[in-house]
Amino acid sequence: MTERTFSHTPINLAEKLARIPDLWQQRVVAEMNDYQFKLVRIEGDFIWHDHAETDETFIVIEGHLRIDFRDGSVHIGPGEMFVVPKGVQHKPFAEKEVKMMVIEPRGILNTGNEGGERTAQNDLWI
Repeated sequence: MTERTFSHTPINLAEKLARIPDLWQQRVVAEMNDYQFKLVRIEGDFIWHDHAETDETFIVIEGHLRIDFRDGSVHIGPGEMFVVPKGVQHKPFAEKEVKMMVIEPRGILNTGNEGGERTAQNDLWI
């Protein structure tokens, strides 16, 4: 891991989100212990996947996110969050662009073990 310096400057989420060039390509904005705070812009359908080793937290900043599960779904609006328990298959969906934060341990791939074209590179900071 690269050594980071301490800064007294707050992280502006809107400014960071505006700098993310592509949909589905999450970027790290902070770390706390072994957890990363990632911002991402999404639109459309993702893939079914799970994270066998960790829970995953979604915090919607703008837009409306639906997370599908094999037995139902949850709708998350601006200012709301939801924790997907480890091992639960899920598939995010956004009819229109959603800007959100994902919180998960360092090294977790966004597609779990499923891989594919929507797999984002880990540890890209913005």
